[in-house]
Amino acid sequence: ADVSRTLQLYRTVEATLSSRRCDWSAASSPSMAFRLLSQRLVPQAVADVSRRAAGRAVPAAVSASRPMSAAAGAVAPSTGSDGDLPSVKDVMIKLNFVDPSGARRTVPGLVGKNLHEICEMHGIDIGPSSSGAAVSAIRSSTWEEPLYGEGPCSGFDHVLLVGKGAETAKPIDHVEMRMLNQYWDDDEIFPESRLASCIDLTKDMDGMTVYVPDRIVDDIP
Repeated sequence: ADVSRTLQLYRTVEATLSSRRCDWSAASSPSMAFRLLSQRLVPQAVADVSRRAAGRAVPAAVSASRPMSAAAGAVAPSTGSDGDLPSVKDVMIKLNFVDPSGARRTVPGLVGKNLHEICEMHGIDIGPSSSGAAVSAIRSSTWEEPLYGEGPCSGFDHVLLVGKGAETAKPIDHVEMRMLNQYWDDDEIFPESRLASCIDLTKDMDGMTVYVPDRIVDDIP
């Protein structure tokens, strides 16, 4: 360690000497030049080295003198009520799809997405969807605010909701009912019938079953 410090001091002094000017014209002999070098430049170089070493030592000493204060000022990350950090699982649910042949398929869904978006995400063909802004919004048990949106403009994406969480879906409005009546026969519409684009997923729908009826032709040129 002493050797490395000596070498470092030598390099620093050498760099300092090379960066400073010396009046060599006043030196009549090599010995006088050496005296000038020793008396003027070496003390200044050593002083520079001492200042730099002191500047590096002060922050370390300050940080070592108050470790508890820094720890006390640290802010702990926020956690949930049970001490666990938020997770993607908090906004994921499972949906069970049953096609006309009776085949079942369970796929993950995201809370806040509508049912049609989840079907597109997983390649489940329930027909196209065309939907405008919401017609209304339920604000309380006694107040439904009209929003004057267009609502659904087609009725291809007909599904039937049953099982867990189906009753928590927003009640069907007159625009959605009109689209179902225009696109489907009376014997194909049931109390559980809804348009997938009108069903916003909630956490309560985890495990809900979605029946997909036979498709109607939507690709006529």
